[in-house]
Amino acid sequence: MSDNKRPLLDAKSILCFDYGTKSIGVAIGQSITQTANPLIDLKAQDGIPSWEEIKKILDEWRPDLLLIGLPLNMDGSESELSTRAKKFANRLHGRFGLPIAMADERLSSFAAKGEIIQQTGSRDFKKNNVDSLAAKIILESWFTEHGQ
Repeated sequence: MSDNKRPLLDAKSILCFDYGTKSIGVAIGQSITQTANPLIDLKAQDGIPSWEEIKKILDEWRPDLLLIGLPLNMDGSESELSTRAKKFANRLHGRFGLPIAMADERLSSFAAKGEIIQQTGSRDFKKNNVDSLAAKIILESWFTEHGQ
């Protein structure tokens, strides 16, 4: 795993995952435009996704880098979910051999819910794919932090 700027400079297409135990949001972004779009909320059972679904997404989008949101506590310390997100990242790398990076995801779900309320007036977050929108926010924040 890498936290330096080199993977972003080399990567053209980046797939971002907002890891959760019930749902994993996925977004795709481009380093040239430094923009991202939400793709899908994948169902997970106790944090374990359908690896076949992930393989289909990887085959379709062919990303150069996988970015996984790291759920930290508000004080910056790691939580049990941080450990699980790192394990998920390691499994992604082990199964698919793509470069991995981690990104601070604090407040991304909160921001995604706010964006949904603002755009739709709805608080039906299950219907509005909050996790893939959070993945988009994580990725665009990462672009801002690691931009050229």
